[in-house]
This record gives sequence, C-alpha cells and structure tokens, in this order.
Amino acid sequence: MKTVTLSHGGGGKAMKDLIDEVFVVAFDNPLLAPLDDQARVPMSALTQQGNRLAITTDSFVVDPLEFPGGDIGKLAVCGTINDLAVGGAVPLFLSCAAIIEEGLPFDVLHRIARSMAVAASEAGVQVITGDTKVVQRGACDKLFLTTTGVGAIRAGIELAADRARPGDAVLVNGVLGDHGSAILAARGDMALDAPIDSDCAALHGLVGAILAAAPATRFMRDATRGGIATVLNEIALAAKCGIEIDEAAVPLREAVKGFCEILGLDPLYLANEGRLVAIVPAEQADAALAAMCAHPLGKGACRIGQCTERRPGQVVMHTMLGGQRIVDMLIGDQLPRIC
Repeated sequence: MKTVTLSHGGGGKAMKDLIDEVFVVAFDNPLLAPLDDQARVPMSALTQQGNRLAITTDSFVVDPLEFPGGDIGKLAVCGTINDLAVGGAVPLFLSCAAIIEEGLPFDVLHRIARSMAVAASEAGVQVITGDTKVVQRGACDKLFLTTTGVGAIRAGIELAADRARPGDAVLVNGVLGDHGSAILAARGDMALDAPIDSDCAALHGLVGAILAAAPATRFMRDATRGGIATVLNEIALAAKCGIEIDEAAVPLREAVKGFCEILGLDPLYLANEGRLVAIVPAEQADAALAAMCAHPLGKGACRIGQCTERRPGQVVMHTMLGGQRIVDMLIGDQLPRIC
C-alpha cells in the first residue's frame, strides 16, 4: 500500500508529485493552475456578487476521517461555506492547507480530496490555493485540514446576533444532533450501532431562500460545536434578551434520542454540520418557515421558540413535563473531535 512519507513534505519532486497527483487533479481550475504562492482573483468576480468581502477560516480535526454521511474533506468545504453563508455572503473561493501524518495511505488522501472537489463543485465554489505539510508519525492524527473561505455580501444584508428582539421567532431547518451522533457511532468504541448519517451539507442555497422570503431576518448561525444550546446562549447574551424554547418542538430522530438516553448526553449540545438557527421577526416567520420547508435542506424546518423580554441573557426550555429549565452554555466538551 502506497503511503505518505516525510519526503512528500520535503519540497522536492516527491512533494510536487503528491500535490499534482492528489490536489491539482482534484481541484483543477484556471485560478489554481499557475500554482503560484498566491491565487489572483479579478475584483469583478467579487463586486458582481456584493459590495463587502467576507472571509472565514476554520480547521478540521475530525476522528474518524471518514464517517457515515461524509468525511473530513466534505466537512471542511461545507463547514467553511456555511460560516460564510450564515453571514449573508455568497461563497466564492476556498483555500485548503493540509497537514498530513507520515504513513497516511494515498488511497485515503485521494478519497478525501475527491470528496472536497465534489462538495465544492456542487456548491459552486472553487479551491484556488493551498498548502501541504507532512509531519512525523504521532505529530498529528492522520490528517488535519484548514480551509479559508472568501465570499461577497450584497448591500442591504445586515445579520448580527445583537439585532434579535423580543417577539422574534427561533427557527431551525431540521432534526438536530445527527452529526455528533454519527461521529460517535463511527468511532465504534461505544459498541453502539445506529443508522444515523451526518447532516453535513452546504447551506448557502437555503440561506438565500430564507433571506429572499424574510429580508428582515435578524441573524443566522450554523449550530456546530456546542449545538443549538450554545448558539441560543450567544444570541441571548449579545442581544440582552431572553430566549424560550419548547422541548416538544425541538426536532430529533428517535435514534438520536436513544443515543442521548443511553450515554447521558443532552441533544441540545450535540454538533450539527447542516443545521442552522434563524432569528426572524414574528411578522416574517411564516414566510421564512415556508421557504425553508420548500428547500431540500429545510424539509424538517420548524419553529422551536421565541425571543422574550424575560430573563435577559438566558435560554429557558419549557419541558414536556410542564416545567422549565435553564439551558446554559456548554461547559467542557460532550464529544471530542467532532469537526
């Protein structure tokens, strides 16, 4: 089996062969083709889409590298696109830096690069520059990816957590906790078997549909590490309002509920990679929800709560038993290495 060696990171022919064989073949496009130290993008490519530049950077260290519903490559592309999209940006370009552990099979690297290329192509973005490093065994865990995304925001879009107001609706686009549950099941160290795929997906099309239907939308965020509980707490603190959610309205798969019951996890804190929280004025909530439900990535969308004047800075859940409980920010980490 052909594996990556330290010579593939040495800057010579072996490194060039790795880059050409794996990354150039997968990401081939005119902006990448010169293979210079930087990609040169015409300003018109940005100004045609908006009047502000959006840039985000994220690193991905998921274990295992491949899991039901995706892999670290798809995760890196979709996660970076989503960080741009929830700010109202049209994603355009990505860079990718790969830190590869000596001994990683080339077959795995090829699959992940192809997965990235497919995810980027489906989302209409290009990987236009990058970097490759190879480190000794044990210096990293198989493969780490860092992706930077560039997009453009058109005039009139202003999304920020502190814009939430009492009476605003809290919407989500589907069942929660799938990604965290899928990663846990894929590790196999819990001896659990559940038919759960990661929800990993690029959400910019859904975001565009929401903004078209509800242009006064206050804020959106993808609910990744820390789950929706963390996102809702960030909104409540930034806007100095309370948020109340209804436990019965929170959409969960039965398999995810079972996972959480067995392992003592709270599904509100489970990571998602294809789910967002949208804060929308009450008068536009129905329109936003209809647009979400009409989109393939929003078929399970629902309203789970609202912003209130009560208990500013806190998130409260109305339980199915008729009580209430405070939903705090995540302390520590429920599951290691989920993104």
